[in-house]
Amino acid sequence: MKAATMCEFSRQEFIGGLQSLGVDTIQKFREKIPSLRAELKDDQKFREIYNFAFGWAKEKGQKSLSLETAIGMWQLLFAEKHWPLVDHWCDFLQVRHNKSITRDTWSQLLEFAKTIVPQLSNYDAEGAWPYLIDEFVEYLYENGIVRRIN
Repeated sequence: MKAATMCEFSRQEFIGGLQSLGVDTIQKFREKIPSLRAELKDDQKFREIYNFAFGWAKEKGQKSLSLETAIGMWQLLFAEKHWPLVDHWCDFLQVRHNKSITRDTWSQLLEFAKTIVPQLSNYDAEGAWPYLIDEFVEYLYENGIVRRIN
């Protein structure tokens, strides 16, 4: 619906969004939901939605996303993508970070989730990951969530 602000839909955004979906009844809206969910399985479409979500969810005038909102968005977005480390990531942030999330961290986490296997066997500590993601990897090792492979 291209809403400018999370949880707020102007009448124009709402009607325009439904029209763009070809929806003019509650029944058609119900029938459309499975195809919208299926779009999340497409990597390019998911990336677009994921990147849109950052700007959409942050409060007006803020450059970063509150930690609470970011965690909620990650849990929602990765529910369809089934990233097995999402709950550990959210726990880590609450325990060790407890600060707002920058757009860079938001973007880099998607790359991390897409490229690094949950066992971290293809993780390169010398890679160009942001410091926060490097700290997350150490947190996973320290807490026995993932075994270090030497």
